[in-house]
Amino acid sequence: MTTAGVGHPPRHADPAPRLRAGRWLAGLRLARLYAVSRRVATCLIVLIACAVALRTALHWLPRSGVYARQIPLTIEAGAAAVIGVTADSPFGEPERVAGRWLPYLRLAAAVALTGAALGLLAAGSASQPLAGGTPGLLRDLAGFTGLAFLAGAALGGALAWIGPLGYLAITLPALAGHWSTPWVWPARPPHDHGAAVCAGLVFVAGLALVTVRGARAWFR
Repeated sequence: MTTAGVGHPPRHADPAPRLRAGRWLAGLRLARLYAVSRRVATCLIVLIACAVALRTALHWLPRSGVYARQIPLTIEAGAAAVIGVTADSPFGEPERVAGRWLPYLRLAAAVALTGAALGLLAAGSASQPLAGGTPGLLRDLAGFTGLAFLAGAALGGALAWIGPLGYLAITLPALAGHWSTPWVWPARPPHDHGAAVCAGLVFVAGLALVTVRGARAWFR
């Protein structure tokens, strides 16, 4: 028997879509704040400038010889140094304690910036006689960037440039001396598998360390 005038209880809308949308927006906001804190936009501008510098240099450089390798390597090391500096955090320990998503953001930013640097430098060297070609560019940039990450984790993000530029100082004499060790990979031919493995190991080690630990904070 039913009672007239008594309606059914109101049905509440499913909160799951709203929760998912809120989490998505919160994730985007977190990623944006992370990118701002790491000066990602400034890094991209500098990487574009490196690509322009590479294209300009390749237009005037000879097609072979030591200088055909030295100038592009210097630009690649500079690009890697800029990427390494972005691992520095202005917030220090509070960010490390509160951010459970921090390792994922570090990994995503490091991979994205390295990919952006590779794409921009490859575009800058398109239709130009780059010694080593794209395989050499990929190997050398990956190795330099790995050194920047390692230096950032050990010395701090502000000093991450010491890794690639210090290694560059060793590499330049090796170009003229024809060193054979694969650990001086820029001095090896672009299809040297040992040199590619060494550069790849350095990049993976640096990426893993900066993902887990981030840049070292000495004064925070």
